[in-house]
Amino acid sequence: MDDRAARRTGHSLTIPDALLHSEAMQRACATRNFGEILRLVNRRTGSSYADIAAAIGKMSSSRVGDIIRGTRGVRGQGVIERICDAFGIPGDMLGVPPRDWERGTLPRAASRSGVEPWLGGFSGSGDDEVEALELARRVQASDVGGETLRRLERAFDELATAYPVTAPRELLERVRTHTAYVGHLLDARATLDEHRRLIVVGGWFSLLGATLHIDLEQPGAARARLATALAAARHADHAEIEAWCYETDAWRVLTAGDHAGAAELAARARSVAPEGSSVAIQATAQEGRARARLGEAQATHRAIDSVQRLAASLELNLPPEHHYQYDPTKSLAWTATTLAWLGDAAAERHAREAVARLGPADDLSRWPRRLASANIDLALALLINDRLDEACDVAQRAVLSGRVVPSNHWRALEVVAAAEHRKLPEARHLREAYEHMRAAAISPR
Repeated sequence: MDDRAARRTGHSLTIPDALLHSEAMQRACATRNFGEILRLVNRRTGSSYADIAAAIGKMSSSRVGDIIRGTRGVRGQGVIERICDAFGIPGDMLGVPPRDWERGTLPRAASRSGVEPWLGGFSGSGDDEVEALELARRVQASDVGGETLRRLERAFDELATAYPVTAPRELLERVRTHTAYVGHLLDARATLDEHRRLIVVGGWFSLLGATLHIDLEQPGAARARLATALAAARHADHAEIEAWCYETDAWRVLTAGDHAGAAELAARARSVAPEGSSVAIQATAQEGRARARLGEAQATHRAIDSVQRLAASLELNLPPEHHYQYDPTKSLAWTATTLAWLGDAAAERHAREAVARLGPADDLSRWPRRLASANIDLALALLINDRLDEACDVAQRAVLSGRVVPSNHWRALEVVAAAEHRKLPEARHLREAYEHMRAAAISPR
């Protein structure tokens, strides 16, 4: 029995995880294609139209057939919520608030290293934040209103700024809650400008959610959220979000080993990115990293030179910790990563400087995730320069910090594998730390 089914005793039509996370279902939910959702349930679970109608409630089997054929649609949040409840679809996937059966389900764990608490469960405040937003909106006696939009925009900036130091599951739950609230407001009356701003902030939340799904190695959910963010960007004619969608997808496919695909997506991001923007720099850096994995030294160095030139003239309009604000420290860290992947000995100097800037070095519990990544880059660079003992020590500190998210485990594994290949005595302890980190990250998705 999967985790959702265990939480939903009495709900006979809880669809299996394999169907929920399938590309077809993720795409149908992202586009709110209810006919396709019901068709998938019908075809892949063997449920009849009558079974589906009974599970949803207040619906006839003939109406289910009409929805599947596209002759009738689904309107109203109440119906959408019943569809979520009928099949065990999380509310955020269909733009409604989290369902009662979703709440309080993330497991807590304890660890001597701090890995599990950072990657595992939490006691979130997302619902409290949205309740405050809704109360403020009602006090204004308006449907959407400028103040509600400003609060949502500030909330997004706060979450994006918290990204480097917040457990990804905790941040994802808050993103889900805010995304559902944006979906709720889309049905309210608003001026054209308010409606566009709402779509834009919804696009930003979806984009950040996609990034967190990538961090947690949830590719199906990441693709669905990227599709939503891209649709919002195109609807609102927002080139910056569109470019970030391609750049984020480039990272997703790069972590999956498709380096050529990552280079193509990064180039596409550059082509639509506003001139002089953070995403224009990030996309250039992303392409450079992909070229490094492909072993294309000249193209890699051209990308590094371009990033350094562009970053030198960039104005900081947001806090440097903001995930969508490029800054000099990010430039330094990405240069270290790229050179390390290329096997260039110069990576060590850049990695050491990045580690020094990102500190505090001694307190692992306070490390931002970028510091953990910078230490992995430093370990790779030290291996290149045959400083083997220090390489293993640096890598082990990064692993034990608990700040290496699942999507970056492969980067740590490269150091482990290199240490084992060279038969270093420290390799056994490094492997043990790595396996403990992997085990700590395994929890219900």
